[in-house]
Amino acid sequence: MAGAVDLSGLKARAEQRSAGAAPQQRPAAPADGAGPPPAGGAAPATVIDVTEASFQDDVIERSMQVPVVVDLWAEWCQPCKQLSPVLEKLAGEGGGAWILAKIDVDANPRIAQAFQVQSIPMVVVVAGGQPVTSFQGVQPEPQLRQWIGQLLDALRDQMPGIAEAEARAGAAGEAAPVEEPEDPRLVAAEEALDRGDYAAAVGIYEQILASEPNHPEAAAALTQVRFLQRAESADPSAIGRADAAPDDVDAQIAAADAQVAAQDVTGAFDRLVQTVARTSGDDRDRARTHLVGLFELFGTDDERVTTARRALARALY
Repeated sequence: MAGAVDLSGLKARAEQRSAGAAPQQRPAAPADGAGPPPAGGAAPATVIDVTEASFQDDVIERSMQVPVVVDLWAEWCQPCKQLSPVLEKLAGEGGGAWILAKIDVDANPRIAQAFQVQSIPMVVVVAGGQPVTSFQGVQPEPQLRQWIGQLLDALRDQMPGIAEAEARAGAAGEAAPVEEPEDPRLVAAEEALDRGDYAAAVGIYEQILASEPNHPEAAAALTQVRFLQRAESADPSAIGRADAAPDDVDAQIAAADAQVAAQDVTGAFDRLVQTVARTSGDDRDRARTHLVGLFELFGTDDERVTTARRALARALY
């Protein structure tokens, strides 16, 4: 398993404590204001109109760097005309940390079908090529502002484009780094991990998420530790059994775990993308969910993840 999953982020603070090092620091939030545009050109567009022809480039590809908030609307929809201007205003204020993609459902019915739109306005967030959350109906501006802030907080560590855009926006008024206080729950989980007690670490992370479902660090850590538990009992012969039974989704999932444990990450990703492409319904959803979980074991800038996310998007859409 060495090198298959990078747990350095989970162990860093525990190692610092044992070495007597100072806690890690995180830069303070950028100051308000649009800030200067990126060097060498204009600031990136924050509101775009998307069609079926441009969906891959404007939504899937852009969502590899920053969240894309998809606004599904129609000309006849009066509530849409209340919601869209507020989203456009907030996107402009975001300075490129997220993109608003406006899609006319009447002109682009295949996209509406892919998102299973039943009523509008409907807003879907796409990150890393996959829908991650959504809501329907009109929301007041303060609630939308809070929702966007929580979304960025949850995805900032996984999507480098968010921090880059925020750094541009805050370049005119940088603040000194502020010390991030240690969460005693995370400390306890890290200590359990150092002892090799995966079950205890899982229990702590699950308790954190029960009270804070959007806690990004706990969610990422739980995914990693759960995989380590599975990897300890991974059976290399599962790969041969899966090859002999391509329609057995459980066999494909077990084989993908065995491949990741054996360092064949690309092979594991390809296996589950192909499983998604040839299945439907619950089987497809199980394969997709497991594949997205494997993505979370690696950095968003890992080329294997980026390539597989694009292949998954093609298989789904």
